[in-house]
Amino acid sequence: MSTAQQVPDILSPEFAADPYPAYRVMRESAPLIWHEATQSYIVSRYEDVERVFKDKAGQFTTDNYDWQLEPVHGKTILQLSGREHAVRRALVAPAFRGADLQDKFLPVIERNSRELIDAFRHTGSADLVTDYATRFPVNVIADMLGLDKADHDRFHRWYTAVIAFLGNLSGDPEVTAAGERTRAEFAAYMLPIIRERRENLGDDLLSTLCAAEVDGVRMSDEDIKAFCSLLLAAGGETTDKAIASIFVNLLMHPEQLAAVRADRSLIPRAFAETLRYTPPVQMIMRQSATEVELSGGTVPAGATVTCLIGAANRDGDRYRDPDRFDLFRDDLTTTTAFSAAADHLAFALGRHFCVGALLAKAEVEIGVSQLLDAMPDLRLAEGYDPVEQGVFTRGPQSVPVRFTPAGA
Repeated sequence: MSTAQQVPDILSPEFAADPYPAYRVMRESAPLIWHEATQSYIVSRYEDVERVFKDKAGQFTTDNYDWQLEPVHGKTILQLSGREHAVRRALVAPAFRGADLQDKFLPVIERNSRELIDAFRHTGSADLVTDYATRFPVNVIADMLGLDKADHDRFHRWYTAVIAFLGNLSGDPEVTAAGERTRAEFAAYMLPIIRERRENLGDDLLSTLCAAEVDGVRMSDEDIKAFCSLLLAAGGETTDKAIASIFVNLLMHPEQLAAVRADRSLIPRAFAETLRYTPPVQMIMRQSATEVELSGGTVPAGATVTCLIGAANRDGDRYRDPDRFDLFRDDLTTTTAFSAAADHLAFALGRHFCVGALLAKAEVEIGVSQLLDAMPDLRLAEGYDPVEQGVFTRGPQSVPVRFTPAGA
């Protein structure tokens, strides 16, 4: 068992500035760390994080979400297990794959992306974060749910407060209070809409959730509200950061950007490699149900385990030259990268694999392609050095770019 003193602390400014050197030290010499401040065991090697997520032996639970998620979302599908989880997942999953995704929601994604790009395509400059990435996935989700996109600023404020709560590893009481306020505000906003939608079902995702039934089970108003809260936060934050990171990674590797521009079928490869190289969610927690042996020691039953996705996805025992961005690498399988059979860990794995992975893939494919069309000579603004921020979630805070305006 290692102690946190041997490596940069995950709450330190040094770690926040660049966690990847610390991840390397953890994997090599401290693969299991007891971290006093978060009262958790930190694991960093691919084989250990994969084992925790897949959990074939029933040794890990999501009981940690009782205190990590429930205060801001209410009780969500992520906290359920066994048959209860399977039924709830069966209620929501169909909307995020197959015909519903293709027929109902691809036009929604295309329209929202185009509307945002139209606002800057004639200007010759944009910030891909503030002008596009932070707005695009939230607008898509609001549109899918049949909510008023004029409320975008409220949605963004809510999900920012939720993500801050989840990443509040140091226990800042103001961040905690803001997250808890968000739960009450979102419930006050959402529950009347859900009740009204039950009476007047439409063709939107919220109506689908209201009408869904599996084995005689239907979602309550509270279930739907919690799922919508989770969808806004998880779908907004991760896709937002993924799109910004894809462009930074490609702009820093011009030959790969040129390849993607010439062949848009490479966009899923660029997305999968971005999820491996700079995952938007850097850590996910689980709880041990039994005593478990992992690399470097033993985790007792009932302990919180912090799985460092950002470290595991750069494990040299799993990937060749792991600190290099390479969308052409042959040790990352693109065909399974957006399914529970993925060999990166950015969407977790196993029964709690991200239900919105295919939605994220569709958003990224459409968004990246439309942005490349609108900005044929896209380049970073002169003198700009991309800087990532965040510990729990991580991504560029600003990506100012220049390009020849449309029609120039």
